[in-house]
Amino acid sequence: MSRTILDVHVLQTVPPSNLNRDDTGSPKTAVYGGVRRARVSSQAWKRATRKAFNGILDPREIGVRTRKVAEALAERVEAKDLSVNGQDEKVLAFAAEAIFTATGSKITVPTRKKAKGDDELPEAAPESSYLMFLSARQLDGLADLVIEGIGAGQDGKAYFKDKEKKAEARAIANRAHSVDIALFGRMVADTADINVDAAAQVAHALGVHAVETESDYFTAVDDKNTDGESGAGMIGTVDFNSSTLYRYAAVDVDRLRDNLGKGLDDEKPGSDPVRRAVEAFLEGFVTSLPTGKINTFGNHTLPDAVVVKLRTTRPISFVGAFETPVVADGSSGHVEGACAALASYVPAVEGAYGAEKDTETWVVRVGQATAPLSVLGSEATLAELVESVGAAVESRLGGV
Repeated sequence: MSRTILDVHVLQTVPPSNLNRDDTGSPKTAVYGGVRRARVSSQAWKRATRKAFNGILDPREIGVRTRKVAEALAERVEAKDLSVNGQDEKVLAFAAEAIFTATGSKITVPTRKKAKGDDELPEAAPESSYLMFLSARQLDGLADLVIEGIGAGQDGKAYFKDKEKKAEARAIANRAHSVDIALFGRMVADTADINVDAAAQVAHALGVHAVETESDYFTAVDDKNTDGESGAGMIGTVDFNSSTLYRYAAVDVDRLRDNLGKGLDDEKPGSDPVRRAVEAFLEGFVTSLPTGKINTFGNHTLPDAVVVKLRTTRPISFVGAFETPVVADGSSGHVEGACAALASYVPAVEGAYGAEKDTETWVVRVGQATAPLSVLGSEATLAELVESVGAAVESRLGGV
């Protein structure tokens, strides 16, 4: 059966930085091809991509992932119905019951330690025991139920004892998924039947060459020091490395379509929300950057090259091109060698396995060092890439 699979391959050089640190504060690494490489976890780049959606998508197309889900729902209720303002405790209790009914997750007040003399602090708001991922439209639907229940003069427990209301709450939590839920999935430990299988897979970003972690010894001077006071007000060290990274992600467009359903607008064809989600993912994944130690290093780079493939079979990562680490010589850095390795490896793999059949390819590249990649596909700017891939996806889905 023919499928629609989107593969995104990115080469990106990052100067001294600490994008994603381990439990000791050092940049994460991994051994590949017998040498240690820089590594940025998939989770770090998925979060960066989700944050990028805030500047790309309508707020109604985005979800919120939080343990403070009862508070988030209560805020929606109070924004939609001003008549409940001033009933904060009642609204919050009703919201907590709505979340429990919809997801099966218990919403309880977290245990917290109070400092001496803090006995007058108000009790913390109830939270779920794990991060809960709900779309804006799911929260809006549950808010309408809460408003209806409060308007009827009931409390949450009594209102959701009604089988129809209980079923409605559960149905709301399992439809109208946001773009980020559809792409990255959702796990609800207490109610597996409203889980969402992720349509996108993101690999750990991996350096194409060997790397060594370095340490920066720093000092900070106290602005109020007098001439008679020597020495620093603060000293410390921060670990960092620099690397050319290979980043890879795949999107199962068919699963994405199933997760999204008809999207935000029932008047539009079924392919329209899918196209928008694919375009948002492409732009967000390519341009995003994890923010670890960003104020310390200011490592704001964009990719040197992006290769995107639209396939009809299965996803294919080209990380094997870098199993032999790229070695920089005195006349060039790692980008040129990485591009040459990738340009050689891609046709070899696709030719051996017949994977080039019915595959469309686009290339975004910067500078002469990336010239070897020009033979792989149609060259484009990022804007042209996003539009072209979106149109190709919509065409493959047939606009339905």
